Amino acid sequence: MSKTIKWEYSPAPEGTDHIKLKKQYELFIDGKFVAPNSGNYFKTINPSNEKMIAKVAEADKTDVDKAVKSAKNAYEKVWSKMPAKERGKYIFRIARLLQERAREFSVIETMDGGKPIRESRDVDVPLAAAHFFYHAGWADKLEYAFPGRKANPLGVVGQIIPWNFPLLMAAWKLAPALATGNTVVLKPAETTPLTAMKLAEIIQEADLPPGVVNIVTGAGKTGQAIVNHANIKKIAFTGSTDVGKYIMKAVAGSGKKYTLELGGKAANIIFEDAAIDQAVEGIIDAIFFNQGHVCCAGSRLYVQEGISDEVISKLRNRMETLIVGDPLDKNTDIGAINSKMQLKKIESYVKMGTKEGGSIFQSSCSLPNKGFWHAPTIFTDVSQSNRIVQEEIFGPVLAIQTFRTVDEVIAKANNSPYGLSGGVWTDKGSKIFKVTKDIRAGVIWANTFNKFDPASPFGGYKESGVGSEGGIEGLSGYVDLG
Repeated sequence: MSKTIKWEYSPAPEGTDHIKLKKQYELFIDGKFVAPNSGNYFKTINPSNEKMIAKVAEADKTDVDKAVKSAKNAYEKVWSKMPAKERGKYIFRIARLLQERAREFSVIETMDGGKPIRESRDVDVPLAAAHFFYHAGWADKLEYAFPGRKANPLGVVGQIIPWNFPLLMAAWKLAPALATGNTVVLKPAETTPLTAMKLAEIIQEADLPPGVVNIVTGAGKTGQAIVNHANIKKIAFTGSTDVGKYIMKAVAGSGKKYTLELGGKAANIIFEDAAIDQAVEGIIDAIFFNQGHVCCAGSRLYVQEGISDEVISKLRNRMETLIVGDPLDKNTDIGAINSKMQLKKIESYVKMGTKEGGSIFQSSCSLPNKGFWHAPTIFTDVSQSNRIVQEEIFGPVLAIQTFRTVDEVIAKANNSPYGLSGGVWTDKGSKIFKVTKDIRAGVIWANTFNKFDPASPFGGYKESGVGSEGGIEGLSGYVDLG
């Protein structure tokens, strides 16, 4: 085994002097920031140091009802009557303002969520702006998206987003809803509400008509009030499979449309003819750079037997070079776990994996004393029946198995309740076509991983969800086609 060289870097922290944060955030209803009906607020904390960033309003059923009434009024009197090209101008304006304040948004995203500033700066914020730009272009061209059919908006849409990509998921959902002529009530995750509230400021600055977008903060009961509201015509949810199942039951028989992007346990497959160094870097990117906080994280790795020792050795060496620490430091590879509750879940799965007989390897990195942290972890000597192979962990934990033939690895990859994404690493185009055709997953990357584009649909099979977001397929979930 070659010796791992770990470079020492001087700290390179991103500054925070340029950001503007309030000590308390209200609900955003009818174009204004308003206090919650209950007078209750909850804390949002920085997971890297456990310090409170701000207090955030907790919306109850009454607040949700106000938001829905505001959205319904805006839909009936303004947004649905406005020429589509004018709606597109508003969405373009939001995109440009988001670009202008990209540095501020990336810092706040990192502070509130714990992810490295490199990811917020280079992925989350630019891609969020790209979604607004892309969908703004569709606003007056829906007849080309659905030739020969009339695309009618649904009305008021309820959207519930997760904590792993707070701003991106907001853009992912808001942009197509607005482009197709709907109005929105959006609920961000209770642990990462700040960029959604900053987005509300941009919506005000863009002079979007009051009530077109309403943002209500809170936890499960707030989301439940949105799902069950009679005047909401569609639910768009990204989050856990368990909550997704609840939503399906709740809307059954109501006539509401829904799209659900749920859990995942992506299979990342490396064949003997792959470019191994490139594949190893792709594995690191797929599971560790994002702390495993991605539904499509490549948390199951299948390596062809002939190269398994080499791949695992290179993977361990690369893990030793990863820098875990201050998410605002530009050198940091792996930031903080989003919450104490999520950290406990990850730790319980690691204990479970060891108890089930798996061989564990963890990076020897030192973890900060304050905050929520977990070392990059891999398990070998695991089987298909192990829970760490079958269940979503949502943390920097990778389960590795070997295979011999193409058919064997396809069978193993499909032996999962999930079907969101996957990856294949090989020099042979025939293998790429075979694997991508036979694996039941919504998105499969070839010789790369975790690459996204607003024009590409994203969605899964089985317990990974219903419907797609992004592209024309995503637009279709926000219209009735006549």
